[in-house]
Amino acid sequence: MARALVQLLPFEMAILGLLEFVILFALIFMMLTAGGQTLLLESTDLPHDCLVLAAMLAVTIAGTAATIGLYRPEVCLDRRRFLLSGTIAALLAFPAILLVSGAYRMSLNGEHIVWLARLLAIWLPFVLLVRFALSAIAARLPMTRRVLIVGTGTRAARLRRRLAAKRHGLFEPMAPPMAPTDGAARETMRECPDSGRPGGLSARLVRDWRIWGIVIAEDEPAPHTHDALLDNKLRGVPVFSDLSFQELHLGRIELDAIDANWLLFADGFQNGTLSRAFKRVFDIAIGLALTIVTLPLMLLTAVAIKLDSPGPVFYRQERTGLHGETFTLFKFRSMAIDAEVAGKPQWAQKRDPRVTRVGAFIRASRIDELPQLFNVLHGEMSMIGPRPERPIFVEELAKVIPFYNHRGYVKPGLTGWAQVNYPYGASVDDAREKLAYDLYYVKNRGVLLDMVILLSTVRVILFREGAR
Repeated sequence: MARALVQLLPFEMAILGLLEFVILFALIFMMLTAGGQTLLLESTDLPHDCLVLAAMLAVTIAGTAATIGLYRPEVCLDRRRFLLSGTIAALLAFPAILLVSGAYRMSLNGEHIVWLARLLAIWLPFVLLVRFALSAIAARLPMTRRVLIVGTGTRAARLRRRLAAKRHGLFEPMAPPMAPTDGAARETMRECPDSGRPGGLSARLVRDWRIWGIVIAEDEPAPHTHDALLDNKLRGVPVFSDLSFQELHLGRIELDAIDANWLLFADGFQNGTLSRAFKRVFDIAIGLALTIVTLPLMLLTAVAIKLDSPGPVFYRQERTGLHGETFTLFKFRSMAIDAEVAGKPQWAQKRDPRVTRVGAFIRASRIDELPQLFNVLHGEMSMIGPRPERPIFVEELAKVIPFYNHRGYVKPGLTGWAQVNYPYGASVDDAREKLAYDLYYVKNRGVLLDMVILLSTVRVILFREGAR
């Protein structure tokens, strides 16, 4: 549960969200009390009803903002991305607060609807002002966590590149003085100056450079660094292995750092009867609700596909499910009927010429995945889980990627942790990277993480992240 909370909202972003929530609640409460007699026509206890409605509206707006990603570090300090995300959050929050207000004694006439729109019109510039202030502060004080990565091999270099590639990310990779690494990583990260101590790990250097934590990206740190590492840890500086750091803070399991023994003795990997039963109830409830809500959209999509190109509306394909068993997966057809020459499987590519005009839209918006709700209701898939792959791809990937078959110990999902954290995979390297996220889910799955994934899926669909 703690890991899911870290992934949903890092501590710094949680503090920011709490501050904005308190101010938003106070703003709504003042606006309500100023016009409460006319807004809450059915109220018999005006102060109490204003307090409760203010809390409900603040939670609704803040929840919508978090769902869209306004508290992701890479969005928080990027003005352009935040402006776009904030505008979408306000648009989506409007129908939500209409429902909340109508459900709680607020008469929804034209005047009240205008009042709610004015509320969002005040909220958006307010949060923009807060972000601009944060950007100004970040220019003088580092708003990211500086991480000193210790290691001389490919694991250390890979971690440095991964962190450096996250523009406006929460972590800034730092290298010990003269740490050998590849040129690409060296150009995108800062190097701590030599402090005169072996390895450049003295407590003074860590303090002067405001190092938040130290990550050991090798099997065992060099003997001459043990004392310095222990000294820093006892002074309160977090010290991680690259495996634990990536699992806790990046939501992935580094495949190069694990073996069969680690899988055998690691915590997590819970798959008891009760958890399976609860997940099945969750799948049926969410799947049935989404099927009812999206049925008109599915009917319109079916008509559009028939008008756009010859061929069936649905696309049926054999996929690998739980414990390697195969099942027939349903999707809306998005490619021409002769997409695979001689039936030979092919990875989907960017701007794939096989995709039809309607297909391009429904793939980008993930509408083509909606028929998989019937697979969920039938029990072959779950709402949340690894992406179901074709048996021939599973067989090929299992030969070159260690532990690939271990993702099959949970049902494949309509959405999943890998799907919301990594774009569509079309190569062995992509499959390996996505497996790092799939194994994280297999190890840490639970109700809270499933809710995080569902909320993140909304963001992925709205911003068309990773579709092909």
